Amino acid sequence: MAYGKSGLCACVALAALLAAAPVAAQSAPAQALPDSAYQALSWRLVGPFRGGRVTAVAGHRAQPTTFYLGATGGGLWRTTDAGTTWKNLSDGFFRTATIGAIAIAPSNPDILYVGTGEAPVRGVAAASGDGVYKSVDGGSTWRWIGLGASRQISRILVDPKNPDIVFAAVQGDPWKASEDRGVYRSDDGGATWKKLLYVDPTTGPSDLSMDAHDPNILYAAMWDHQRTPWNVRSGGPGSGIWKSTDGGAHWSRLGGGLPKLMGRIGVAVSPVDSHRLYAMIEAEQGGVYRSDDAGATWTHTNADQGIRDRGWYYSHIFADPKSVDRVYVLAASMVVSQDGGKRFTPVHEPHGDNHSLWINPDNPDVMVEGNDGGGIVSLDAGRTWSSEMNQPTGQFYRIETDDVWPYRIYSAQQDRSSFRIPSMTTHGGIGEQDWADIGGGESSFVAMDRKHPRLVYATSLLGGVSEFDSDTGTAHAVDPYPMFQGFKRPSDLKWRFNWNAPVRVAQQEPNVIYVGANVLLRSEDRGERWTAISPDLTRARPATIGTIGGPIMIEGAGGETYATLTDIVVSPHDPKTIWTGSDDGLVHLTRDGGASWQDVTPKGLPEADINAIEVSPHDPASAYIAAYRYKFGDFEPYAYKTGDFGKTWTAITEGLPANDFVEVVREDPVRKGLLYAGAGWGAYVSFDDGAHWRPLQLNLPVAPVTDLQVHGDELVASTQGRAIWILDGLEALRAVTPETAAEPAHLFAPAPALRLERGEPAAPNDAPDPPYGATFYYSLASAPAGEVTMDVLDPNGVLIRHFSSETHVVAAADTTVKGSDRQPPPEPLPARAGLNRYSWDLRLAPFTPVDDTMRFVSYHPPRAGPGVYTVRLTVDGKTVEQKLQVLPQPGLTPMSDADWAEQQRVSRRLYDLVNADHRETDLIRKREADLVQHNGDKKLIARLEAWQDQVPQAPLASGLVDRIGYPSRLLSTQILYTLSIADGPAPVSAAVKARTSELEAQWAKMQAEGDRLLKQ
Repeated sequence: MAYGKSGLCACVALAALLAAAPVAAQSAPAQALPDSAYQALSWRLVGPFRGGRVTAVAGHRAQPTTFYLGATGGGLWRTTDAGTTWKNLSDGFFRTATIGAIAIAPSNPDILYVGTGEAPVRGVAAASGDGVYKSVDGGSTWRWIGLGASRQISRILVDPKNPDIVFAAVQGDPWKASEDRGVYRSDDGGATWKKLLYVDPTTGPSDLSMDAHDPNILYAAMWDHQRTPWNVRSGGPGSGIWKSTDGGAHWSRLGGGLPKLMGRIGVAVSPVDSHRLYAMIEAEQGGVYRSDDAGATWTHTNADQGIRDRGWYYSHIFADPKSVDRVYVLAASMVVSQDGGKRFTPVHEPHGDNHSLWINPDNPDVMVEGNDGGGIVSLDAGRTWSSEMNQPTGQFYRIETDDVWPYRIYSAQQDRSSFRIPSMTTHGGIGEQDWADIGGGESSFVAMDRKHPRLVYATSLLGGVSEFDSDTGTAHAVDPYPMFQGFKRPSDLKWRFNWNAPVRVAQQEPNVIYVGANVLLRSEDRGERWTAISPDLTRARPATIGTIGGPIMIEGAGGETYATLTDIVVSPHDPKTIWTGSDDGLVHLTRDGGASWQDVTPKGLPEADINAIEVSPHDPASAYIAAYRYKFGDFEPYAYKTGDFGKTWTAITEGLPANDFVEVVREDPVRKGLLYAGAGWGAYVSFDDGAHWRPLQLNLPVAPVTDLQVHGDELVASTQGRAIWILDGLEALRAVTPETAAEPAHLFAPAPALRLERGEPAAPNDAPDPPYGATFYYSLASAPAGEVTMDVLDPNGVLIRHFSSETHVVAAADTTVKGSDRQPPPEPLPARAGLNRYSWDLRLAPFTPVDDTMRFVSYHPPRAGPGVYTVRLTVDGKTVEQKLQVLPQPGLTPMSDADWAEQQRVSRRLYDLVNADHRETDLIRKREADLVQHNGDKKLIARLEAWQDQVPQAPLASGLVDRIGYPSRLLSTQILYTLSIADGPAPVSAAVKARTSELEAQWAKMQAEGDRLLKQ
């Protein structure tokens, strides 16, 4: 067999894998290309399976192991096993993935209401809500029922006796004044809504509580607040607690000891005693307040600063359903009081930053809690909790990739850490054992020399920068200005850093590191010394760099530090050409390494966050920018391109939804003008350099797509709430044109396939690896009239696999033998109009079918070796073909062409033995069955059974297989065992060759004996 010249080493394999065949630069009008032209592409979840922010939870009162969580970008999830596993319920139904409230109708738990839009007004909360969704079948299906302009819903309450009476606390738009805020009521299950309580355009309800004994008695905590990109204002004259005694028709404002100036408020009426109320209040004299007369008067019971920190973000309080004096407060920590809110003790939960709690009314030990690390369940009042490492709901802002194999993805998860995760593994799935922390913090930008990624640089909030050494697993700080910048006026800082401050390593000069503050900083000695190589590249308006927070509390986490750089791009064509973008809307360019700078901001672009800049990999003068203004209450898409180093810009938003802001635009490095965009609702693609856009959502869940990177034939996406995903199959997307879509049958050139040494399948909370082997994409202009077939020929032109669109039975099912390792029949070839996808695991055709037997080793045909194979697709009599290159796994000890050829010869000899064994066995069994049916020669039956006992060995009579205690005399098992060794990644040993010859001789005798028995 011919495998080409020797030297199919790891580096050659890797290069061939990563560099797809060039596609001629061309533009296909988007409107001329049907969506079906790329329908078979599929996004693959990479993980990690570790929870992101959860601000809404609920539980099923009658099913104490069933709970719900609402993630702030990850949608709605349910567990039925007390948090061991979670299943998404909102995919395919919800138009947005941010959840603010969950309510189960007490009188009918099959009826659920979900309010969208997380209530904590985070400065990086990109997703916004679009109203209320309802399910009447326990969460299996959902429909939207209104309040579309609500933006953020903090609480939903359902009348305990009538599931059609629903109250919604519409907190409203955090970024601008809105008349849509207020408490709403529906009397018809959400068909119509009426606003019952409204204070002013900047005041909305942060909480809502219902008297358990009289549903007409309601308490609403109203919050006067407003965010801008540079400030969070929490508190004002509109904040207060309001009460209704007639189902919301009329309201009165409560006083009697409450602070005059209040910010965010949580309120809870005790289910035990209607006169007992608790409130958690953000105020100068804030903390826990209690009323024992249904809100007429209030007593300040606890002012501990430790439980009322960051009042605008927390201020949550929950009354126990059985004890009037037990009350929980959620903030950075979770605490409980047993004496009516006077003294609190910690409840040790696994993450911190807590937001929501549901306690089972019948058993207060059973609860579910939501925090910035996910949703957790306790069955013992918080002494122990379920894991958060089973929810792929993390929020990620930026991604980077390296060029090792398998390549790794670098990012940072909100409220977790920066980390590295592989794009795939060789053990079946990507799990926790494959993740690695890499320094930095939850808001990191990450950078490294992609070819030699030993040293990894990551930013953190408040100007932190770290260097992580992958060889030692240690990180140390290399801050440009080692100063704790929390609680400082931005105008008083030497340099201002964004929450998600950018860092870049110049790939042409990997010793050079850039970090963006309000100026561009450069280091050539691994962060030992930093030099500012630019003036202030922001607007730096005094009004936007003053005190952060107020009027009650200052916000010191740095999330609102404004007039900062948000992206840096060192041109891949020239390291002296550097682009920067700022969060206040400026784009700058230097072409001399920082000696001089030009303001190249697109004319007419209003103040916006320049979130991402992309320099075209094809043209040094071309670049793309993605900007957003959602922090001004403007959700319009803003994206531009230039072809002259920013002298002129063209808007490229045609086809994008009018209210879906763009976060990133990337150009494909192989096909010029093929663009990918990430936006607030998902992913988009343009085939004509941005002139037209169309969805690239496919199976990607709805979530903000914050960053994109192209690596080889894959598109990597970070999301703000659904972890990290990879779109496989760019080799087909790059080649799609109106012409290919119109052909009766078009087979796209497949990407090189790796002959991997795979391990066990993925564990339940592991992300799946891509399909093993080769993946083929082919398009059909219309559904074919007849059978579609695909044939694979080896390098010598020998047919080794045949696939068909028709279902063929490979082997009869055997339900009596437990633990059998049966070959599943191949999936039929898909044959629908448009793009189709099919994967081949590189194995030869399944063994000749035979009834199941006891087997003690892997039951798989051998794999194809490295070389160039021919793939033929036949549709309605028309045949098209492509070449497929199979490569060895990178990193393994190289084998010569002669070694591979010998490996293939020996494997095929053993493969032929198994098939011959099965064919003979099938004939023997049919002969025995015929004799038994007709009461034939009992001695001959005994001889037939004795033959089988030495060759396939029938299962035990009981149908149970004792793989250890029952001695093996299986000739077929011995063949399979030897085949499993020969099919490995090393040259075939002399011992395997000798054993193969021995088995062939043994089989020749057994076959001759079988033939004699068949003739009798």
